[in-house]
Amino acid sequence: MRIRLARPADAPDIAAFNAAMALETEGKRLFPEVIGAGVRALLRSPKAGFYLLAQTRTEIAGVLMITKEWSDWRNGSFWWIQSVYVRPEFRRQGVYRRLYRHVQALAKKDRRVCGFRLYVERGNRRAQATYRALGMEKTRYLVFEELKPGVRFYR
Repeated sequence: MRIRLARPADAPDIAAFNAAMALETEGKRLFPEVIGAGVRALLRSPKAGFYLLAQTRTEIAGVLMITKEWSDWRNGSFWWIQSVYVRPEFRRQGVYRRLYRHVQALAKKDRRVCGFRLYVERGNRRAQATYRALGMEKTRYLVFEELKPGVRFYR
């Protein structure tokens, strides 16, 4: 298995992984045209973030997205780990660990990166245990959000 940066041709697979993840974790059916456009937009905007793929010889086993958040307190960027999905038949085989270690290696080469963050469903104990095992810690922050009226991305 190798870890590589996603390319524009990977957009349909990434969108399918994101749709599967949203359905599995939150019971949301993403609109294909919205998630597809969103994936393609990030692939065209490397300053905003990037996708990493875990790939076997014949198929993609897992994906994660990195988006960048500037921290004026630290004069550096946090890399947010998002849209993590490992196909069910590849779970519990170290796929996410390989993706995360690759993220760490990339960040080590970039002096502007000050750390990593992610959010996880409160009830997803397995994912939380995985993140803790890799050295991440629960923060004291809560995440709040407000969506603009009329923004719809799932049914």
